[in-house]
Amino acid sequence: MKILLLDPALSLGLNVAGLPEGCEVLALNFELPSDGSAPEWIELIQAGAQLIGRDGRSWVNDDPQGVVAALNARGADLVVDFEHSTELRAPNGQQAPAAGWVGGFELRDGGAIWGRVAWTPKGQAAVANREYRYLSPVLIYEKASGRVKSLSSIGLVNKPNLFNQALNHEQPRKEPQMDWKKLLLKLGLAEDATLEQALNALGKLQGDLATALNRADTPSLDKFVPRADYDSALARATNAEQTLTAQKKAELETAINSEVEAAVKAGKVTPATADYHKASCRQEGGLERFREFVKAAPVIGDPSNLDGKDPDKGAKALNAEESALAALFGNSAEDLKKYGAA
Repeated sequence: MKILLLDPALSLGLNVAGLPEGCEVLALNFELPSDGSAPEWIELIQAGAQLIGRDGRSWVNDDPQGVVAALNARGADLVVDFEHSTELRAPNGQQAPAAGWVGGFELRDGGAIWGRVAWTPKGQAAVANREYRYLSPVLIYEKASGRVKSLSSIGLVNKPNLFNQALNHEQPRKEPQMDWKKLLLKLGLAEDATLEQALNALGKLQGDLATALNRADTPSLDKFVPRADYDSALARATNAEQTLTAQKKAELETAINSEVEAAVKAGKVTPATADYHKASCRQEGGLERFREFVKAAPVIGDPSNLDGKDPDKGAKALNAEESALAALFGNSAEDLKKYGAA
């Protein structure tokens, strides 16, 4: 086992007990917020398969999910101390007070490892008073490959190395910007679809959208007509429909008058009820019902035939006495015929 720090003097005192076989410990540093706030969430390891320090040295971080799993498997929070006292002072029996405790590890921003800090009063005051400006995660990594496996602790220091992002206390917790499974479902792909398949599906959607927009700008002439032509055709159809309706109404009215007048002449209905029967015939199906009524109705009035009679036909001529009497009063035969004889 071997412990490495940027400062060789510090490496002599690091506690390496309990490290996996073939692993080393290395402390690297990154800056705290410039406003002196104590952030709730801190970036422990920045994203990227290669971890590069300010001193130019690099390590492999190609399995950040494995690192998060290892941290969660610890069963205890990760300590934040002062000047790596957990690694340097505690093994010698000296005090190593905690500045905070990190729990709840998660991946963000393409593979960066973050943790939530519960600061102690001393730790929060030290950060707020800018007594310490940097955080230094102690990496546990494989000596042969340089691959990061986990973290041992985090120290408040004043010597930076890592380029990790400094957090502000007021910065809200970053939530995942995209639910990959939901995106694949929207694209009609299986949950295990690859990024290439998702990009191909998005490309197809973009192509379909472009085609649809192009069709909207240049519609097919065999499926669409100019609005003016459409309005003209609609007006002609409306006028034709109105003309046909008026014609049918006139024909119905003629038929109604004919049927009712024939019924009156036949004595099936009286002249006084003719208008009533005409109104009934104008209702839907009314004419057919009237025709059926007339077929079954009895004759309720015989024709008077007065139109064919001559009122003068059969009149008697005045006799001698009637003529003399009429002359006595100055009446003529026409007067007697008009006003009646005595």
